[in-house]
Amino acid sequence: MILETIEQYYTWALIAILLLNFSQRKIPNSQKKRFATIYLAALLLIFEVGVVTILTRGLPQKLAWLDLALCVGLLYIFREKAWPFRLHCAECNVKLDINHIIGHDDNLCQECYYKAHPEEAAAAEEKKRLASLDNPQEEPIPMVVPDTVGEIDWDLWDPKEICVITYLFENDQVLLIDKKRGLGTGLVNAPGGHIELEETATEAAIREFKEETELDIVDPVLVGKLDFQFKDGLSERGYVFFAHSYTGIPKETEEARPFWCPVAAMPYDRMWEDDQHWLPLALEGKKFEGRFIFDDQKMIDKTITIEEDENE
Repeated sequence: MILETIEQYYTWALIAILLLNFSQRKIPNSQKKRFATIYLAALLLIFEVGVVTILTRGLPQKLAWLDLALCVGLLYIFREKAWPFRLHCAECNVKLDINHIIGHDDNLCQECYYKAHPEEAAAAEEKKRLASLDNPQEEPIPMVVPDTVGEIDWDLWDPKEICVITYLFENDQVLLIDKKRGLGTGLVNAPGGHIELEETATEAAIREFKEETELDIVDPVLVGKLDFQFKDGLSERGYVFFAHSYTGIPKETEEARPFWCPVAAMPYDRMWEDDQHWLPLALEGKKFEGRFIFDDQKMIDKTITIEEDENE
């Protein structure tokens, strides 16, 4: 009787597992959990085949328990692959939603995932920004920008633009540009620009560097993040990259005139005012986050936070 009951509900259990696997296909980075549901379905199939064989051939029902023991043994041996699911975030222990329980192999909540993958967070922010431009809402109330960083609620602060800036180093020199157009025209800066839709910050750094210098950089590394609030309402987040490998010869473009400069002679007097406060820290190998208020090209206030090295 017990075996007949198990056989009766087996089909529904298998359908539920396969529907779960179908849902997982819509969730990115879920390959391990998709394999786990297929593995569980295979174990159910092995058990069902054993039960059906026993019932139809009149074999001793104790053999079904051996079949069950085999399935449990396989489940135990391959438990890490068969059950990668967690109810809480592996990093902050917050309760996960259903999509992060059945999908997302890293078992991280969205906030912790974006902390671990800042490039994807930047791309998501830019996608959100572009979507808001395609679907304009009512005219927003003009923002009154304070004069100090501490007066802004940075947790609610939403940048209108997401950008990258990349410094390329060769021996004791760094490649800089004379900015010919756009924000910061007339100042010395490093190549950079906006992150486009469906583009990671790293991809944007490589593309923008190519567009402004005609150089192909290799493996840029994220070293810091900058948040800018301008008095005229413009708000911008910038991701700072360092690169040490490239191919090609730098050439002047419509946007910039590139030139090599000794790192020890960085022309801070011709650069954005904030650069002199965070760039030396980056050159020392420190990761940082900076927040600034500007009135046109004049810096009004700043705060810079150094990230702790987890290895220390």
